[in-house]
Amino acid sequence: MDVFRPEQRRNPGMKPDGTRQIAFILGHEFTALDAVGPYELLRLMPDTEVRFVAHRPGPVLTDGGVLSLVASHSFDETPEPDIVLVPAISANGPHIGELLEWLRRVHRTTEWTTSVCGGAMLLAMAGILDGHPATTHWSALEALPNFGSDPRPEERVVRSGKIVTAAGVSAGLDLALWLVGELHGQEWAEVVQLMAEYDPQPPFHAGHMSKASPRVRELAAAEMDRLYPAG
Repeated sequence: MDVFRPEQRRNPGMKPDGTRQIAFILGHEFTALDAVGPYELLRLMPDTEVRFVAHRPGPVLTDGGVLSLVASHSFDETPEPDIVLVPAISANGPHIGELLEWLRRVHRTTEWTTSVCGGAMLLAMAGILDGHPATTHWSALEALPNFGSDPRPEERVVRSGKIVTAAGVSAGLDLALWLVGELHGQEWAEVVQLMAEYDPQPPFHAGHMSKASPRVRELAAAEMDRLYPAG
């Protein structure tokens, strides 16, 4: 598997007009909150251009089969994004080869390449996680070593160089807030956190495999198999 090494950019992290371009990837049966959660925080950064990117502009259906988001740009129209965020996307869907090739190409010049939940599997399939620690949804963690990645099941957000992976759906908010802090400092990250009133106080405490009861883990695994059957 190829190892992808970033190239030097003349002005890394900024477009000529002083903005950062963030590409949120949409694909077949993607998970909406993986993309929309980080979007709601990252769009609040100054000097930021946000794009929802797919193989072509237009509506893309989520994994729930009802909700759609609209891609504003195509892969070809987005040749050099500064930040890429990949949500969970069906690896068996159409245009997956086009997506993987685009990820390989743009990763060479991104400032940050990121994923939420099962999006890490797309980065892995593109060869981007080879030799890197990473996290993803608990149901997919055991597949990461097949792509040369070291799974970190106890970590919610994992950084390795310019690659940042987040665990299950809700971890995308933590990734986004962390990224705001990296790019604009803690104070602005706290401004964004307050604007979003991001102050999680869950009524239950079964959000990680280490906290859930054996019965809850069993039921959750069965439901994941039902909703996302292998193959």
